[in-house]
Amino acid sequence: MSTAPTSQILHIAEMVNYQEGSVVSRQITKADAGNVTLFAFDINQGLSEHTAPFDALVHIIEGEAEVTISGIPFRLNTGDAIIMPANEPHALKATKKFKMLLTMIRA
Repeated sequence: MSTAPTSQILHIAEMVNYQEGSVVSRQITKADAGNVTLFAFDINQGLSEHTAPFDALVHIIEGEAEVTISGIPFRLNTGDAIIMPANEPHALKATKKFKMLLTMIRA
């Protein structure tokens, strides 16, 4: 993962490309207090159920995804966002190719 340059306009959707059958990620910024990571998911790809010790904001940049939080599925489209609460099981799956920004705040 490479960190994005600072003090310049970032064209977020263009900063990561889809790869067939894969999930691609690029760290935008990282600090002790949290990080922002950009992901590109090919169709039917995802992240299996897991938990995290901090809240995380998922913002869909393009495409469509299903985000499941504590067993409840949510369908998100371009422009939608959802907060995945700390310590609750969650998973993501690409119902169409999609790109997302994941913002995690540790404080």
